Amino acid sequence: MRVYFRYALKETFSNLWRNRMMTIAAVLTVAVSLSLVGAALLLKQSAAQASAQWQQGTRVTVWMQPTASSSEIANVKSQLANLPIVRSCVFSTQQQDYKEALQLLPQSETTTLTVADMPSSFRCVPTVPANAFTVESQFSNQPGVYRVTAPEQQIREMNHAIRVLQIVFLALAGVLLLSATVLILNTIRMAIFARRREVSVMKLVGATNWFIRIPFITEGFIQGLLGSGVAMLSVTALHTWYPLHNEFQLNTSALWGTNAVVLIVGVFIGSVGSAIAIRRFLDV
Repeated sequence: MRVYFRYALKETFSNLWRNRMMTIAAVLTVAVSLSLVGAALLLKQSAAQASAQWQQGTRVTVWMQPTASSSEIANVKSQLANLPIVRSCVFSTQQQDYKEALQLLPQSETTTLTVADMPSSFRCVPTVPANAFTVESQFSNQPGVYRVTAPEQQIREMNHAIRVLQIVFLALAGVLLLSATVLILNTIRMAIFARRREVSVMKLVGATNWFIRIPFITEGFIQGLLGSGVAMLSVTALHTWYPLHNEFQLNTSALWGTNAVVLIVGVFIGSVGSAIAIRRFLDV
């Protein structure tokens, strides 16, 4: 076992040095591809985090009639409290809404405004922005309700933008991973093709497939490991120095998680890609 292990290491590093230009090309391609994959994963997480913060700020307002009775107000309050798609609600009295109107409206429009003219309101935060439409349709025709307002256009645009970003980032990551896998496969295949006679001789003297296969798999493993290391440095630099708005900024745990994915993917692609590439050359 020790002799075989020594042989595998010797052959691995010998092959890497002998084909150093192809090795460098494979490592750089893996590094660039996985750097872009890591960046896409970071951006996807940033978009998801920003989406969560935007969702917390989405508000639907149930405006009551100025003449709404206390029983009508209590009925709406009870229904909102028992509605699972509503995270929280705050009731604003006519006096509170009147003070807010004085701050928001120009003085020319508030001279004739009185507290009795103002509606009371329920300011509610839905569990997800899309639930604002359900609240709006459910309470628009309730007794004592004047109208229900929600940022409908902004919600639709935000949901559409988030879906598009997630699809783009996932598609980009998939294409880059496929490209890296194909390049490693071709690189290892070319290296094995150049040594096909050596593989044939080893087969003729009784070497097993795994005895031949291990050095090439180790080559792919090292190439993937080196490429992943460079990619992890690039992702860390992006996380550290690229300016992002507050809601897009990720914590250190998200960075470590992304780097772990990059490392695992790089090593997996290198090892498995090498194992797949050498299969066709073992039937000699």
